[in-house]
Amino acid sequence: QVQLQESGPGLVKPSQTLSLTCTVSGGSITDHYYWTWIRLPPGKGLEWMGVITDDGSTYYSPSLKSRTSISRDTSKNQITLQLSSVTPEDTAVYYCIRAPGEANIFVLLRLWAEGNYYGMDYWGKGTLVTVSS
Repeated sequence: QVQLQESGPGLVKPSQTLSLTCTVSGGSITDHYYWTWIRLPPGKGLEWMGVITDDGSTYYSPSLKSRTSISRDTSKNQITLQLSSVTPEDTAVYYCIRAPGEANIFVLLRLWAEGNYYGMDYWGKGTLVTVSS
């Protein structure tokens, strides 16, 4: 069974870059799946951030695109999220999630941007990142 585990610093200072790693076990990140990041700020709803596909293509939320980068290390079976110029408003629980690759990515992007997290079948437990000086 596939498992996703997020890791990274729990505390980041404002203006710095947040960097999180998602380690995938029980499956390969090059299999036909999409690997995405979602965050949950305290007291707010889920926010989709971006996705990397099985061929390494990336797509980001328009509201976060200028600050977000998702990459992968196939030798370590890991997905990395980087969010630059963080502020306290970036404090959240960050989740790494898998979605099957059969669906059209552009249909999924529209649904995910609307808050409909269709197709996301395996979630990591999430990791809390606090942005504070």
